[in-house]
Amino acid sequence: MNVKDFSYELPKELIAQDPLKDRSSSRLMVLGRADGAIKHRIFHDLPNYLNPGDCLVLNNTKVLPARLFGTKEGTKAKIELLLLNRKEADVWETLVKPGKKAKIGTKAIFGDGQLYGEVIAVTTEGNRLIRFTYKGVFEEVLSQLGEMPLPPYITHQLEDKQRYQTVYAKEEGSAAAPTAGLHFTPQLLAQVKEKGVSIAEVTLHVGLGTFRPVKTENILDHTMHSEYYSIAQDQANLINQAKDQGGRIIAVGTTSTRTLETASDGAGHVKASSGWTQIFIYPGYQFKCIDGLVTNFHLPESTLLMLVSALAGREQVLHAYQEAVRERYRFFSFGDAMLII
Repeated sequence: MNVKDFSYELPKELIAQDPLKDRSSSRLMVLGRADGAIKHRIFHDLPNYLNPGDCLVLNNTKVLPARLFGTKEGTKAKIELLLLNRKEADVWETLVKPGKKAKIGTKAIFGDGQLYGEVIAVTTEGNRLIRFTYKGVFEEVLSQLGEMPLPPYITHQLEDKQRYQTVYAKEEGSAAAPTAGLHFTPQLLAQVKEKGVSIAEVTLHVGLGTFRPVKTENILDHTMHSEYYSIAQDQANLINQAKDQGGRIIAVGTTSTRTLETASDGAGHVKASSGWTQIFIYPGYQFKCIDGLVTNFHLPESTLLMLVSALAGREQVLHAYQEAVRERYRFFSFGDAMLII
């Protein structure tokens, strides 16, 4: 299967640079899995496509303000860090710019000395392990000094950090937002519940790999990045109860999908568990758990587009994307949404 099979043309002006004032006013394309039929709606119409007994599954990860700007101790040269994942209490794996000069022993200062970092190791991928020292609570220091790690295709400054955060974000640990969830408001979630739809939460901490393109010509040669997930017993129970009673499992986002498909058995029942997943979902994959998906419009040749194509069919999905371009939908993280059902 060739990576070019998942390519499409996208005018740059359709890449959303800013979130809409009202989260739920984004457009919603409804795509039928069975027939490829397309309907154009608004995101707050979503409850109309859910049935009593269905279960909507959210990823409750919280994005860290993981981008830090500082100076090297001694030289005052500028240095930029992106926190990827915590290895132990005060040691983080990071992406450093400029990387080649960040040798073991390099020290950096952030803010007015609220935070210090020292490179203690280099990973096989070239990332740096950095040990931080500070006074107080690390998360509070990071909240003061850090910036949201927006994707490289967003060039505008984000005025409100909370707009790159879902309204139900709880578990800190992501380097990127689970963007399908950005469209929800507390009011919309209340409407979903009022309709008799249960809402379950899982956690998958989104890593930097979500932005990395597939560089192999044959997608089967691609090495999928690893991400940490967790599902609590009470949330697994909610999902399994809906499944057993004939309800549909509707995942919000590719991250929720990957979590559910990782943790489910052949009958689609989810097991309470935690760990690291490298699941790679592409056309030909047989879904075990989910029946529908709420998702944004994804980058060409990305693993996310491949996952969506596995659910709704590559030709149907690419046709829908062409329709979205014609209709001037907004694409990527701050863009519009699609419901596949």
